[in-house]
Amino acid sequence: MSAPDLSALRDRIDSVDRQIIALLAERQQIVVEVAMAKLEAASPFRDREREERLLLRLREHATAAGLDPHQIERLYRVVMDMSVAHQEAAVRSRPDAPLRVAYQGVEGAYSHLSAQRRYGGRSGGALLTGFPSFRAAADAVLHGAADLALLPIENTTAGSINEVYDLLADGRLHITGEVVSAIEHCLLALPGVALDELHTVISHPQALAQCHDFFAQHPQLVAKPELDTAGAARRVAQSKDRTLAAIASAAAAKTYGLAIVAQGIQSAAGNATRFVEIALRPAPLPEGARPKTSLLFALADRPGALGEILQRFAVHGLSLTKIESRPIPAAPFTYRFYVDVLGHAATEPFQAALDEVRPLTTELHVLGTYAADPGTMS
Repeated sequence: MSAPDLSALRDRIDSVDRQIIALLAERQQIVVEVAMAKLEAASPFRDREREERLLLRLREHATAAGLDPHQIERLYRVVMDMSVAHQEAAVRSRPDAPLRVAYQGVEGAYSHLSAQRRYGGRSGGALLTGFPSFRAAADAVLHGAADLALLPIENTTAGSINEVYDLLADGRLHITGEVVSAIEHCLLALPGVALDELHTVISHPQALAQCHDFFAQHPQLVAKPELDTAGAARRVAQSKDRTLAAIASAAAAKTYGLAIVAQGIQSAAGNATRFVEIALRPAPLPEGARPKTSLLFALADRPGALGEILQRFAVHGLSLTKIESRPIPAAPFTYRFYVDVLGHAATEPFQAALDEVRPLTTELHVLGTYAADPGTMS
């Protein structure tokens, strides 16, 4: 039997390598098309959940082919990182750069859905990125990793989201818009699980609070807080625990393959959340929009100062739609006030009111003038 022709074998390897390179190039082209579709739809740019499902399938394929599944996973993690870098380069090369939007949570979270509705279809597209906390999303704007963030600031049932108010305290971020989104909470569980099998329900603390009547009707359910609604849904899907459920959106059920056990479980039929858009710089008001201005101030040590401030706005014909107080950490039992006023901060009546209010405060910041959402006017 003749010895193998080493040169011929190396030629065959070279041929296979060329095929692999050609297929990787074809894959890169496809992922760029995926990126452009995501920009148009304002979908999250990187889908970690899908990547993990893909790696699971690849490990199974590798095992069936007699390959080491762990080595194949290592190889494909490099391929996916290379693909993401290629997508980002393709996006940066576009003449109309996409808007980079930060939000708190994962795909299917209410913040993600609100951002998708607000920025989907925008010329140039929108690049949405989820962050684990409100602070992380705001920091992305402060450090230039995002153009703006869309954060929830109040809910019609559970009230104000204090952490977001506190993020605005130093005045470095400006409110450039607001949007009101209707919220319908669903109880999600593994497919085939009935309500009487469930013991624990996880979700964001705000979502849990917004469903207090549902928990009162089902005292066997124990509520436990999670970082966000869609993240709770993802945890249920990964846990395979038939006693565990999440409160999240119907979209989260679809994203993570869960069943809707109960729909519309929020306590208030008109449950809605107000989101604010924050950026490093103010933005021009759209033509024909009704202006709203948000302010922050701390009171001077003077009896009746708050009443005088509110009176000054009234004298100049300016209507207040909200006032919120938050403690100042460095000064125990003192408070900052956040006020929403109908009107543009650049107008003469507004400037006159500010001039009269300033001596009654120890700090005063205009957080932004922006288009009022009609949903906040009722």
